[in-house]
Amino acid sequence: MNLTAQNIRLFVKSGCPWCAEAADWLAARGLRHETLNVSRDRARFAEMTELSGQTRAPVIEVDGRVLADFGADELEAWWREEFGV
Repeated sequence: MNLTAQNIRLFVKSGCPWCAEAADWLAARGLRHETLNVSRDRARFAEMTELSGQTRAPVIEVDGRVLADFGADELEAWWREEFGV
């Protein structure tokens, strides 16, 4: 997948199957990202909540663009719409 994104951050919760699915989706496409577990870090949880306006994970931020509470199908569609790939 050709992408010019510079910063991909994935906010996840422990034991969340959608979060694992999102991480797998990124890895399968060779997209390097930072994984931030909000279950273990209150500051990251607050950051995720402020960024997305909700408390559900996963949340992905790619160069300032945000998608919240999604599955792999929604991530794929969003990625195509946002990045044209």
